[in-house]
Amino acid sequence: MFSRSRAWAAALLVAVFLAGGLTGWAVSRSADMPPPRGSGPDALTAYLARRLDLDAAQQDAVRAVLTRHHAEMQSIMSSVRPRLDSLRSTVRAEITAQLTPPQRERYTRLLKELEHQRGEWAHRDSTHTNSSHD
Repeated sequence: MFSRSRAWAAALLVAVFLAGGLTGWAVSRSADMPPPRGSGPDALTAYLARRLDLDAAQQDAVRAVLTRHHAEMQSIMSSVRPRLDSLRSTVRAEITAQLTPPQRERYTRLLKELEHQRGEWAHRDSTHTNSSHD
């Protein structure tokens, strides 16, 4: 019985550590998140332009590289994405199983906030990109 309690305590400690790590990661990433997966060359170019202070010529060159390889990258990701999504669901379910009901609610809200932030960044990137071409 004592070893079973220790195993649960260890599992809870790992879950709390992972949840804390996820929260820390989310906070640090929310300041300047990359565009969401599946976004096009313009969104990634806008992100790199902000992060690397690219001038107009560099932006055009980077956009050309990304555009040239976009179809191939999409093809590769479409074959891998189902496995990644499945693994993400498994990890989230295992973390959720370690949490108390109030923690589960907070974890669900945290994940929704992360998805919402990714959506906001996608919108901001597309707006920034469209205005830079006008």
